[in-house]
Amino acid sequence: MYFGDSTFIILIPALLLAFFAQARVRSTYRRYAQIKAASHLTGAETARALLNSGGAGNIAVEKIPGSLTDHYDPRKHVLRLSAEVHDSSSLAALGIAAHEAGHALQHHERFAPLQFRNAFFPVVNIGSNLAIPLFIVGLLMSGSRPSILMDIGILLFSLAVLFSLITLPVEFNASKRAVRLLEGHGYLSGQEIAGAKRVLSAAALTYVAATTMAVLQLVRMLILRSSRD
Repeated sequence: MYFGDSTFIILIPALLLAFFAQARVRSTYRRYAQIKAASHLTGAETARALLNSGGAGNIAVEKIPGSLTDHYDPRKHVLRLSAEVHDSSSLAALGIAAHEAGHALQHHERFAPLQFRNAFFPVVNIGSNLAIPLFIVGLLMSGSRPSILMDIGILLFSLAVLFSLITLPVEFNASKRAVRLLEGHGYLSGQEIAGAKRVLSAAALTYVAATTMAVLQLVRMLILRSSRD
């Protein structure tokens, strides 16, 4: 009833956008991973320098396995870079390293949207895992009227959608910071900056796709609920 009904068509635009975003990230990353920066700085060196210049020298920079697994851990104050970013001096590596350094600096400066997102995460993490199962059980149990489980599922999923919406300005700000820092400190210049921007724009599109999917999924849930009224 939930996975095969006609309302699934609502999700098709978001699915197409998600496939496109993933393909664009991979192709853009591969392209600019082959172009070395004139500064010859590695991703790790760039991140370290940006953190130091931003007064966040206490944040560690670590190498981790995997591809595009780069992230900042606000709980442990650690910026983790995948090996191919940590050790590379490509435009893609510097762009990604600077983006994650941007997140670390957001945390260091108590950037309000990031503070709110981090405080909101524990609730959303639990609720998002329960939302769809509760809604499906409620849908199966409902007769001519919607079940309370459907309403609880919708409420919990609404929180997940809100979290996804809050994530967008956090990610856009980190990318904006990355470009400004790379250019301002002279680590990239001219066409190099344009390349880094393309990498970061492609990555940002994946967050837009995820948010679009979440919003359309919520719309679908509300339509299914209204069909039980």
